[in-house]
Amino acid sequence: MTIFNLYIFDKMGTLMHYAEWNRTKKSGITREEEAKLTYGMLFSIKSFVSKISPHDPREGFLYYKTNRYALHYLETPSGLKFVLNTDTAAINVKELLQQLYAKVWVEYVVRDPLWTPGTVVTSELFQSKLDEFVKQSPIFGIRNI
Repeated sequence: MTIFNLYIFDKMGTLMHYAEWNRTKKSGITREEEAKLTYGMLFSIKSFVSKISPHDPREGFLYYKTNRYALHYLETPSGLKFVLNTDTAAINVKELLQQLYAKVWVEYVVRDPLWTPGTVVTSELFQSKLDEFVKQSPIFGIRNI
C-alpha cells in the first residue's frame, strides 16, 4: 500500500496545501492547473452523488477507485476538503484523514498564531508534522510495480 499525494482545499476551492510522497508519474501541467482540475472534478462528483443517490447522501462522496489508484475525500464542517490519492489496496483511509485533520491540521495550522484563515499554509512545522504523520501511517509505503 502507498500514499501518492494530498491536496487540502478551503471552502472556496483555494489550494491551501499540497504534498506528495510516492508519486511516480507527473501530470505534465502546473500544480495550480492540476489543483483546479481536481477541485472541479470533486465539485462535479459531489453534485452528481447528491442528485443520483438512492439514499440520503449525508456523508456524500467519500472516495472513488480506478484500476490504478483511489481518491479519498474528507470534508470538514468548516468546508475544508482533504483529498488523498493512494493505491487501490489502501484501507481505513477515512479514519486516517480524520486523524490528519484533528492531530495535524488543527494542532499545527489552526492553532498557529501566524496563520491567517484563507491563506496558503507555509509553516515548516506543519509540513514536517504532516510528513511524519503520513510516513508513520500503516498505508504509507513504496509501491511495488
